[in-house]
Amino acid sequence: MSEHTYRVTEIVGSSPEGVDAAVRNAVDRASRTLRHLDWFEVTQIRGAIADGRIAHWQVGLKVGFRIEDVEDAQATGGTGGTE
Repeated sequence: MSEHTYRVTEIVGSSPEGVDAAVRNAVDRASRTLRHLDWFEVTQIRGAIADGRIAHWQVGLKVGFRIEDVEDAQATGGTGGTE
């Protein structure tokens, strides 16, 4: 099994469509600026109510991304997992 070291950061995704869409929005957005995303953990689910109905969902996530080895970062010109 490979030995990896991860960095964890917390993000919040949102969507008027539901929890699944909020998670997908968060992961999609994070993947544009973080390389080597490997996992996520839902830490919070909350929503806004308007006129007695669910108007919007927010989902708190912890996302884990692999920290690059020095050799990998030098080969790709990377910064260890972030761009």
